[in-house]
Amino acid sequence: MFSHGFMSFAAIGITVACLLIMGTFSLVAVNANQNLKDLQKENAILAFVSDDLTDEQAQALHSQLSVVDNVSDCTFVSRQQARDEYVQKYDEDDLYSDLEAGIFRNRYVLHLTDPDQMKGTIEAVRGVSGIEKVRADEDISNGFVTLRNIASVISIALITILFVVSVFIISNTIKLTTFDRRDEIAIMKMVGATNGFIRWPFVFEGLLFGFCGAAVAFGLQWLLYEAVARGIANSDTLQLVSVVPFGNIWAPVAGVFAAAGIVIGVGGSLTAIRKFLQV
Repeated sequence: MFSHGFMSFAAIGITVACLLIMGTFSLVAVNANQNLKDLQKENAILAFVSDDLTDEQAQALHSQLSVVDNVSDCTFVSRQQARDEYVQKYDEDDLYSDLEAGIFRNRYVLHLTDPDQMKGTIEAVRGVSGIEKVRADEDISNGFVTLRNIASVISIALITILFVVSVFIISNTIKLTTFDRRDEIAIMKMVGATNGFIRWPFVFEGLLFGFCGAAVAFGLQWLLYEAVARGIANSDTLQLVSVVPFGNIWAPVAGVFAAAGIVIGVGGSLTAIRKFLQV
């Protein structure tokens, strides 16, 4: 590595660049998926209580609704609360100040653990005695599911393409370093050295290239991620976008970077030396 310092630096530098591109795109995909999940969870189910029940009886339904499968939280909203929320949201010209609370229904706001199972949860809530009507925007929920699935497929496809391109670039970079040693490899083959004996030093060199590149790329990715996260947090126009703290994902990111760097380095070395072993 040190006897071919410039080429070693080039190999590590290209590894860093490839991992940064792959890592940045992957982290964008992770954050986009998390934001879609958060938006999907906000798409709540409204369960309207029958008018035949008193306020006390309506509140007593909480124990039944909260144990329904896939319900993460259950909040009771009284007629008065519903009236106040409506007036606060729509009464810009003070037209609804005399609106009676009696025209509203007691209701429950239900958030789901898994929005993909909304249809089954709606049926279960409808089966609770005392619930007269259930309202949910299933089209919106299904739209979020479809969008999330499409984003996941696109992300996996692009990351796979980037990975293959990275291996190709690294293999060609290492091939240049191996080209300088073609005469040494030929002489070793002629005196009886096996392919494994010749191959392992190059594989180990590729391993070191990949590991060093992964370590540098991880540090740069951390700095870049934190800088972008601070920029989004300080922006007035991006308040709706939430960024997953890097402290929550650093371990899997480090593992993926190390594995990808090693696979790229070793794969590149094996690809590069194959031609020169055919003497």
